[in-house]
Amino acid sequence: MKQLLVLLGIVFVFSSFSQNLELRIGELNSIIKNYEQKIDSLKSNKEELMLDFLHQQIINNALPELNLAEELIEHRAYCLVYSEKHEQAKWVSHIISTEIKNGSVGRTNDFRVDPLIKTGSAQESDYFTKEKINGKTKYHGFGYDRGHLAPSADFKWSKIALSESYYYSNMSPQLAKFNRVAWAKLEGLLRNYVNENNVQLFVITGPVLTDNLKPIPLSKNQLSVPRFFYKIAFDKVNQRAVCFLLPHKELEYPIEYYAISIDSLEIVTGINFFPSLDDNLENKIESQTDYKAFLPKKNKSDIVPMRVLPKNCFNTVQARKFVDTGNKVTVCGTVVSSHKSKKGHVFLNLDKNFPNQIFSITIWSTNIVNFSFNPVSELTGKRICVKGKIVNYKGTPSVYIDNEKQIEILE
Repeated sequence: MKQLLVLLGIVFVFSSFSQNLELRIGELNSIIKNYEQKIDSLKSNKEELMLDFLHQQIINNALPELNLAEELIEHRAYCLVYSEKHEQAKWVSHIISTEIKNGSVGRTNDFRVDPLIKTGSAQESDYFTKEKINGKTKYHGFGYDRGHLAPSADFKWSKIALSESYYYSNMSPQLAKFNRVAWAKLEGLLRNYVNENNVQLFVITGPVLTDNLKPIPLSKNQLSVPRFFYKIAFDKVNQRAVCFLLPHKELEYPIEYYAISIDSLEIVTGINFFPSLDDNLENKIESQTDYKAFLPKKNKSDIVPMRVLPKNCFNTVQARKFVDTGNKVTVCGTVVSSHKSKKGHVFLNLDKNFPNQIFSITIWSTNIVNFSFNPVSELTGKRICVKGKIVNYKGTPSVYIDNEKQIEILE
């Protein structure tokens, strides 16, 4: 009997102890939930303050000059001027914030009419129609993507900003082969700059709108199809800027080939992009043409393919037309990187570095004896022309060199 009482006592103690632990766990869960709610509230407050702060910076630094008939449309995350004639923005100005480093908001795809456009913005029926067939939705596209001007990925730190990026006033009709390749690469280039340099960028983006643009035939509001798109990025901290003017098509050349000065773009568009800046700073950034500062660190040595070529010669982009044709052609470019393998083979990349190379030269180890100089040390950094048959080497147009007579050093 005594042993039974002892056993019952032990069970009671452990039961009470277990209940106390359960109660304590419940209390901690309540505390954690309370703190999570406070953190969510603080994050929400920070997001609101960030949007107000960035908006004011756009107003102060990156609003192009308005014409008398133009109305400034102010969203929380960006500003724009809308062209009723072309049913799309004339330009959109926003900031890529350093907040994107930790941003995790996912795409919403909540495309919708912009309520701030008094005349009515573009809409879904300007890009495609849809119908229900046997309970399934069938889409009839008009041949163009809804191309973001201020890209949604630039706003992944804010639910509010990202949602705003899906207004149709922030869209232009873009060919898929342009929007999903070249345009996406340009957008990524600028985000990478923000991440690598830990500095925000003012970005102004737009289509080049002219009177002779053709509309999308099936578009409800007859959206104009631009022939060119531009994007300007301004780093105020380092007082540098870059500007790209891209033809609306599948691009043949690397993005940097299309870099121009802001001054040049102002002539093309008739827009004064940075009237609010100090005149000295405005003149400084608008005359710049050096795109290299905006390239990723691994691509700083990249060179734009040659525009002016010796007679009967081709640049590194044009070379791809001759892959596996059996024709001997002369290709010119700058040796931006070189490598000698453990087996003694020499590889030279012209104009763009590995792994984004666009043209390469291979000298097999057995042919090194035919050179009176070290190809790696002598050719790296030099502009050269090389003659031979163009082949496909692991997806890259390449030429195999047997001897130094196939190479001409231009400088």
